[in-house]
Amino acid sequence: MTRRTVRIAMNGATGRMGYRQHLVRSILALREQGGLDLGNGETLWPEPVLVGRREHALRALAERHGLTEWSTDLDAVLADETVEIYFDAQVTSARVEAIRKAVAAGKHVYTEKPTAGDLAGALELARLATEKGVKHGVVQDKIFLPGLLKLKRLIDGGFFGRILSVRGEFGYWVFEGDWQDAQRPSWNYRAEDGGGIVVDMFPHWEYVLHELFGRVTGVTAHVATHVPERWDEHGKPYAATADDAAYGIFQLEGGAVAQINSSWTVRVNRDELVEFQVDGTHGSAVAGLRNCRVQHRSATPKPVWNPDIPATEPFREQWQEVPDNATFDNGFKAQWELFLRHVVLDEPYRWDLLAGARGVQLAELGLRSSAEGRRLEVPEVTL
Repeated sequence: MTRRTVRIAMNGATGRMGYRQHLVRSILALREQGGLDLGNGETLWPEPVLVGRREHALRALAERHGLTEWSTDLDAVLADETVEIYFDAQVTSARVEAIRKAVAAGKHVYTEKPTAGDLAGALELARLATEKGVKHGVVQDKIFLPGLLKLKRLIDGGFFGRILSVRGEFGYWVFEGDWQDAQRPSWNYRAEDGGGIVVDMFPHWEYVLHELFGRVTGVTAHVATHVPERWDEHGKPYAATADDAAYGIFQLEGGAVAQINSSWTVRVNRDELVEFQVDGTHGSAVAGLRNCRVQHRSATPKPVWNPDIPATEPFREQWQEVPDNATFDNGFKAQWELFLRHVVLDEPYRWDLLAGARGVQLAELGLRSSAEGRRLEVPEVTL
C-alpha cells in the first residue's frame, strides 16, 4: 500500500475547538488508525503544521503529540508550496483576512464557522475561492452526530408522514467567572470581538434545518443579554455586550415551522445539551446528539388535560429508542474524511463556503429581526 502525504496548515489549533475536535479527535485520530484509506491501495497521511500567535503554546502542543512543525508566521506557512490545505479555527474576527490570504496562495480551504462577521464578507470568500479554483468546505458537524443521523434515517424512511414542526432546545449555564471559572472564553460575550450566541449558533441551526427539513425562508427572533456583567480569564469584570440567549422561529420551505431556543443562561433539564423534537402526521421523534426516541401514531396515547389531579401517565416511558444499526465515528472526523477525499479524489462535497454564507446570513437576519421587532424573509444566497 502506498502512502500519500497531505500537509495541512491548522490555524487556531491551540484553541478549545481547534485542539480537541480538529487536531486530537480528527487529524491525530486519522494518523492513529494508519491514515485515511483512499482505496486502490493508497492511504492518505495528514501532516499538520500548527499555526498560531503564541509560540510557547504551539511548542508545548507539538511536543505533547510528537509533532515537529509549527509556526507563528502564517504568511511563511502559506508561501510553502508543500502545504495543500489551510484550516481555520481562529476567532471569527481574524478569519476573513486569513482565508483571503490562503485562497490567494492557492490553498484548499476548510474552516470553522461562522465564516465571516457579515454576509458580504462570507460571500466574498465564496467568490474568491470559486474564482481561484480551490476546493473549500465549512465545518457542519452536527449533521454527522449519531442522534441526527438517526433522525435523518427516520426522515428518509418516511416515518413522520408530513412534518409539521421542529422544536429545539440548546444550552447550559455558563458561569459568570467570578466565583467559578467560565466554560467559554470571554470574547464570546463581547459583540466588538465577534461574540454572541446568535452568530455562534444560528449558523448551526441553518444547516441542520436545511439538511434535514428544508431551506429556511423566514425568521423571527428575539435576543437578550441576560447576564450583563461577567469576569474574564484574569478575574477582571467586564461588560457583556453580546447576546447570551436567542429565541428563534424559522419558517421552512414546505410549510413546517421550527422553534429553537439557544441559551448560555439556562440550567439543563434535558437528556442532552441539545434536543430536537420533530412532530409529523404519522409520528414524532426526539433527537439529541447521540440518542433518538420515537412515538408512532399507532402507539400514541390519548392524554386528557385535567389540572385538578396528578399526572398518572409515564410520558417518557411511552417512547421507543431508535437502535444504532451502525457504528458512528466522531462527527468532526467524519467530515474531515469527506473533505480530504474531496481534495485528493475530487469526490462530491456540498458543504462549501456558499453553504457557510447561508449560516452567516441567518445570524445577520436574526439579529436584525430582533432589533426591528419583526419577521424577515430569508432570500436564497447566490454568488
